[in-house]
Amino acid sequence: MNGVRAAAVMGSWYPSNPDRLQRQIDEYISAVDLDPGPSPRAIIAPHAGLMYSGPVAAFAYKAVSGSPYAAVIIVGPSHFVGFQGISIWPTGAWQTPFGDVPVAEALAEKIESLTSDLFDHRKAHVREHSIELQMPFLARLLPGTPIVPVLMGHQHRATAFALGDALTRVTAELESPVLLVASSDLSHYQDARTAEAMDAIVLQHVERLDADGLMDALEHEPHHACGGGPMVSIMRAASERGATRAQVLRYADSGDVTGDKSSVVGYMAAAIW
Repeated sequence: MNGVRAAAVMGSWYPSNPDRLQRQIDEYISAVDLDPGPSPRAIIAPHAGLMYSGPVAAFAYKAVSGSPYAAVIIVGPSHFVGFQGISIWPTGAWQTPFGDVPVAEALAEKIESLTSDLFDHRKAHVREHSIELQMPFLARLLPGTPIVPVLMGHQHRATAFALGDALTRVTAELESPVLLVASSDLSHYQDARTAEAMDAIVLQHVERLDADGLMDALEHEPHHACGGGPMVSIMRAASERGATRAQVLRYADSGDVTGDKSSVVGYMAAAIW
């Protein structure tokens, strides 16, 4: 699995022109008012079209901007291909308008060695947008930082917990900090009031840093978050590595952009320290 993973939604979900994309990301970041603080161990960010979820994702990425991470491990859900376990893109690079972002190959190989629930499924990555929508922010704000792209198939408890345990072990062995990113939108196509009530359940578990409680909630209502499994994995790993605090930095919905509050998608940005 060598070579460059071609961007699937560049030019439609976000600009393909690097100057235009830079202006858009910088505009979103400059609108974020966050007190400076320590670098997060992990963040949660949405993955819709940039014009819809970008203003929310900017809160998560403002919190990590310029931090000295050795690598970024991005865990996203698979929307188009169903499979058991996880699929890692282990070599090469990922295309972005700002240039190709290299894969942290040794780190990817180490995660693979610690994960029994692994499925070699290159096709699952080809159309998938959940990881790709994180790339413009990462390439702009953490330039040169290599990545490990991880797709989660069916989001069973065993899979989410096993990946969290593997991430705990691999990050414990590294001298330099690694950023964990969970890619997830929240409720889909409810009216805004219903969406806010549904999404509040996820937000509460995130702020409590309660990965087990979030997993329980998602098993009863999986439609509350398309990337619930990835969130559980990175929350478990961050907690095991000493994180004690999580904060929802921003919550909004697609109606804040479109003006249509009758059918929205919920978005959250969060950070874990």
